[in-house]
Amino acid sequence: QVRLVESGGGSVQPGGSLRLSCAASGSIASYYVMAWYRQAPGEQREFIAASTSGGITNYADSVKGRFTISRDNAKNTVYLQMNSLKPEDTAVYYCKYQPIGAPGNYWGQGTQVTVSS
Repeated sequence: QVRLVESGGGSVQPGGSLRLSCAASGSIASYYVMAWYRQAPGEQREFIAASTSGGITNYADSVKGRFTISRDNAKNTVYLQMNSLKPEDTAVYYCKYQPIGAPGNYWGQGTQVTVSS
C-alpha cells in the first residue's frame, strides 16, 4: 500500500504562483512515476505533468512553460510549481503514484487551487 498526501493548494490572483507538494509513504518501489492531474467542476480529470525516477518529465500543452514538476527521490516527494496562473487553472489537483514494472496506481486526496481576482 502507498499513501499520498498533497499540500500547497489555495487561492491566488491571476498571474500568481503556487507550489503543490505530494509526499508518498508506504511500500514505495525503486522505480516509479509520479504525476499531477486536475479536475475542474463538471469536467473530466486531466493529465498535467509527470516525472519518472530517471528524471524524464512530460507536460500537458496547456501548462507548458508555466508549470514545472520536480521530485525529491530521497523524500519520495513530487512538487508542482505553478506560475502565471490563470482562472482556467482552477481545479482540484491530484497526484498519482505508479510503480514501474508492478501493478497498481495510487491517488492522493486532492488539493483545491482557485485562481480568481
